[in-house]
Amino acid sequence: MPSQKLIVIMGSKRDLPFAGRIGAFLEREGFPVKCEYNVCSAHKTSETLTKKLKDYERSGEDIVYITVAGLSDALSGTVAGYSKYPVIACPPDSKKYGWTKVFSSMVTPEGVPVLFVSEPENAALAAVKILALSNHLLHEKIALYQQKKKEEVIRADKEIKGKKVAKRHE
Repeated sequence: MPSQKLIVIMGSKRDLPFAGRIGAFLEREGFPVKCEYNVCSAHKTSETLTKKLKDYERSGEDIVYITVAGLSDALSGTVAGYSKYPVIACPPDSKKYGWTKVFSSMVTPEGVPVLFVSEPENAALAAVKILALSNHLLHEKIALYQQKKKEEVIRADKEIKGKKVAKRHE
């Protein structure tokens, strides 16, 4: 089986604290998927970006790209246009710009699909699920994670049972 990894491409080094949550999630939850970080701008370093993409295309690895780019987010569409691999846009400023940001990241020409996930941890999990299509060993890890999340909700429900909840008066 080819090696599998997430390639995180950031538009700026300033995106690293947000993007770093992707690799931190994989590590914390025990997903055995490599995560590699790059900084490339679709506007400022387009030749560098396309060279890196060509190298990844020739690698023979199973890859999912997660793009982390603010403002106009040309990065996600450019990566999708140059790659045979899935692209997940996870912009660091989606909460600030709302639906405008979703539009900027997802509305691309026919044949250039970009998925959109607003939280880095969910982008990482979505990428793992994509990789699980060809690596069934990831299914068990995904199931364990889902069970953990279910148990958190059940535990929270038990914790609030019997507790008096203050009513808010308006």
